[in-house]
Amino acid sequence: MIILGINAYHADAAAALLIDGQLVAAAEEERFKRIKHWAGFPSDAIKYCMREAGVSLHDVDHIAINRNPNANLLRKALFAISKRPSLSVIRDRLSNAGKLQGIKDVLSKEFGINSADIKANVYNVEHHRAHMGSSFFVSPFESSAVVSVDGFGDFVSTMWGVGEGLRLEVRGSISFPHSLGLFYLALTQYLGFPRYGDEYKVMGLAPYGKPTEMEKLRKVVFLNAKGKFELDLDYFVHHSTGVSMVWDNGEPSIGKVYSEKLVELLGPARMKDEPITEYHKDIAASLQEMYEEAFFHLLDHVYSQTKNPNLCLSGGCAMNSVANGKIFDRSSFRDVYIQSAAGDGGGAIGAAYWVWNDVLGNTRCFVMDHAYWGPAFTNNDIAQLLREKQDILRSQNCTIKEIIDEDELCNITASRIAEGCVVGWFQGRMEWGPRALGNRSIIGDPRRADMKDILNLKIKRRESFRPFAPSIIREAVGEWFETDYDVPFMLQVYQIREDKRREIPAVTHINGSGRLQTVTKSQNQRYYQLIKAFEKITKVPIVLNTSFNENEPVVCRPQEALDCFLRTKMDVLVLGNWFVERR
Repeated sequence: MIILGINAYHADAAAALLIDGQLVAAAEEERFKRIKHWAGFPSDAIKYCMREAGVSLHDVDHIAINRNPNANLLRKALFAISKRPSLSVIRDRLSNAGKLQGIKDVLSKEFGINSADIKANVYNVEHHRAHMGSSFFVSPFESSAVVSVDGFGDFVSTMWGVGEGLRLEVRGSISFPHSLGLFYLALTQYLGFPRYGDEYKVMGLAPYGKPTEMEKLRKVVFLNAKGKFELDLDYFVHHSTGVSMVWDNGEPSIGKVYSEKLVELLGPARMKDEPITEYHKDIAASLQEMYEEAFFHLLDHVYSQTKNPNLCLSGGCAMNSVANGKIFDRSSFRDVYIQSAAGDGGGAIGAAYWVWNDVLGNTRCFVMDHAYWGPAFTNNDIAQLLREKQDILRSQNCTIKEIIDEDELCNITASRIAEGCVVGWFQGRMEWGPRALGNRSIIGDPRRADMKDILNLKIKRRESFRPFAPSIIREAVGEWFETDYDVPFMLQVYQIREDKRREIPAVTHINGSGRLQTVTKSQNQRYYQLIKAFEKITKVPIVLNTSFNENEPVVCRPQEALDCFLRTKMDVLVLGNWFVERR
């Protein structure tokens, strides 16, 4: 049985393919289109999944979409009657919803076949149910509390319940217009970060400030009984005049969601090119603190309702790795699972598994314990590319050699990292989700206090306050961090042990924390071996890991990795078994 899961006509468009309940392939459209968070129909991602599985659209039995325009119709109607949103807003929403009804027609056009020849049944899975499915149905838990928190989807911002075996039971939800995701977005925009997905920048800025503005933000977000929260809507415009949203074949964008009353409360908004002041840092810290108050208020209720020590977390807000790292300290949950694409892209997997498990009643037979579900390329592919580019490589004084022996490849790469080189590391299948986890990564020496500045000068050209992540071999976690927990997807931040922080300053944030990625041999043998080789040289079982990109989506193909290497000041590029070095 073949199931195609799709996140379409929304940010982070993506596709995933299951065969007999096993995930075979998954990728976001942005990696192929080369536009961050690309929104529209994920045609290239679908084509990749088909190629990887060796099947055609004719073979697909079921198509699952992580949106259901027919969900919560009564709530939508009551809102339209009471709030009377503008006609343009209504027209935009109806147009977007209408596209979901003609998926077979779109597929027939993209694949050049007659829509009547597509035998698949089409299922529209409510947005947050798909989110919940994307975590629980691929988790290692037989039963779990399940929570989804994001901006909005199908008129809901938050949903929770319990997963048992093949079924997910919804126990509660919070509807439009109240949303923690939108609250975080509003303050992100206010702080001068207007692009879609910029919330992670504010999360990185927060440790530089103090939560001095909590009294003000508690006027914006109220905590209610039974884990619920609500916004003081006077500080927002999304429920009244509406907000422009662009989701059609390009970079997504959302218009300003906060009102002038927020400016009256907090003072003038920062323009994106203005300096970041101490006050801005304090607002960022207060925003993170207010989010956490509401988040853990919700989790406390979910635990009291379910009494289940396991938690599956999803939705865009599940990318808040700082809050995620506090779950064990600030809630009663004792185990947590967050899959690598927790946001909207992950809904492609969630919708597919919702159909496989909940709709069709099939046995759960898959656990996502790694994130490597994207395209891979052979050493012959890479060799051909390097031959084509040999003139420009020579002009930049590059040497090229193939190193077949894996030990030798890892040892020489580790030695370059230990010497202070910046290394582009391109291996195996591309990661699923926004994090580079050792196959599309730029690697550096975590011991160098200046490595952060070196990376920003040579390649990343990003805000100086944003941290870089430590990748550590799993068995060494307890020695270096104030936790000893599996974090394979880099979605939890934990404190680095105080006596170790001076040894790894390049990956230690200002508050002593690190966005942890644990690496095991079974998950990623070559990356594990690289870190072990670095440990043998330095006695440090950690490397600095950041995404292989330069203000663009993470690289997908060898061509993009080589292009990034050539236009930056990267020292070494390792493409499969090929070792390219500037001299």
